[in-house]
Amino acid sequence: MAQIDEKVLWGAAEKLRDKCPAEHYKNVVLGLVFLKYVSDKFVAKYKELKKFNDGREDDDDYYIQDHVFIVPHDALWSEVAKHSKQPDIGQKIDEAFTILEKHNNQLKGILPKTYSTELLDKIALGELVDFFSNNLNMEDADGDFFGQVYEYYIGAFASYMPTKGGEFFTPKSVVELMVDILEPYKGRVYDPCCGSGGMFVQCSKFVKEHQGLVDDISIFGQEANPSTWKMAKMNLAIRGLEGNLGESNGDSFTNDLHKNLRADFILANPPYNLKDYWRPSLEGDPRWLFGRPNDKNADYAWLSIMYAKLSPKGKAAILLDNGATTSNSADDYKLRKAMIEAGKVEAILALPNKLFANVSISVQCWILNKAKTDTDVLFVNADSMGKLISRKIRVLEDVDIQKIVKAYRDFESGVLEDVPGFCKRATLDEIISKDYTLNPGRYAGADESNKLSPEEIQEELRKTSAELFELMKEGKELEEKVKEILEEEMK
Repeated sequence: MAQIDEKVLWGAAEKLRDKCPAEHYKNVVLGLVFLKYVSDKFVAKYKELKKFNDGREDDDDYYIQDHVFIVPHDALWSEVAKHSKQPDIGQKIDEAFTILEKHNNQLKGILPKTYSTELLDKIALGELVDFFSNNLNMEDADGDFFGQVYEYYIGAFASYMPTKGGEFFTPKSVVELMVDILEPYKGRVYDPCCGSGGMFVQCSKFVKEHQGLVDDISIFGQEANPSTWKMAKMNLAIRGLEGNLGESNGDSFTNDLHKNLRADFILANPPYNLKDYWRPSLEGDPRWLFGRPNDKNADYAWLSIMYAKLSPKGKAAILLDNGATTSNSADDYKLRKAMIEAGKVEAILALPNKLFANVSISVQCWILNKAKTDTDVLFVNADSMGKLISRKIRVLEDVDIQKIVKAYRDFESGVLEDVPGFCKRATLDEIISKDYTLNPGRYAGADESNKLSPEEIQEELRKTSAELFELMKEGKELEEKVKEILEEEMK
């Protein structure tokens, strides 16, 4: 972030870490950031309109047309912050959110109003309010800057808080790869487990960066977790993005909020290996186009409902755990075989480990293509790509993303050259010979272009041994010198 030190942001948030219930922690911090942003933007717009000296600063339409939320006087950050050292600070924040929802239809029912709870330490809350007052001025910031703060916090919470129910933050570099593969310039974009809305945000950025119109994409999503659903609504609203995430949270399996939708693009990172998802109502569901999925593991159920949602020319990029491509359970095997033989699996991309902050597993990206007619599949083994930015976290760099996307484009164009250890176009016969497994490593193989010959290995060992001998010799000489100095001192 250009204007703010991320470590300072997180340090401030940690003031509340042990002073409010864990389930409220994330929402409390993000809610304050949201209130500060909408208030700062309203004040900036008010000052701009006031210069005309014709009363337009009191006309809501001037704010709405620029995607600025209406913030009445009692909901302004400056008014709320006056109570930072008073015991009613939580109540004042809750009241501010109630006022905001009353004056902005798109915010109704989604803002957190838990600041007055007795479980939240009001002294620590007031200190965080003061910190944001002094360090987080966003009058000149745009939605993307707020998004940086917002996404930073979501990612940081993903790093520091344990995963529950398979929910976690999808790393920005992974979302960029998925978006660059699908190229959602125009059409309907859908995510049936949209989390905080990161896929949609990245889609809108992609369109802008390629001189397209954000209004050319229509956003549809669904999220089962109620607090995460609210977070997604806030994330879209703050960026001026119109999105249909349903009237409330809902489970995509048993409560499909977009039954008639046929999406041009689907991007999703569903909970992996979800066990307790099956309900009797799912028996005979029309979305099971390739057969009844495993009722003890939802991986292929996710693939099935997303494929069923695609338009005739639609494509999907779906992240799943590595085990999905090789699962031998009867139902998984049957569905995988049917999808392959129907020619609807276009590519499998194996991604490196440590991309996700709070889970150690590696993942693979499935590319499904409704319009595909041949049965060839692209396999990309990118498990050695990426850059470690810490001991536990890796990111895909632009050069990595571009290399993977180029392989996909070449595959589409029929000009792909197989690269040992990286990519391969495999035929149906080859896949059958491997009993329908879709693990990229089984096809792309290992890159042995830099493998040393036995003679080269011996030479490297000789050099290393010689270097080690010299270091030991120097160490011995140093030890003798230290010994002489100590003996001299003792005389």
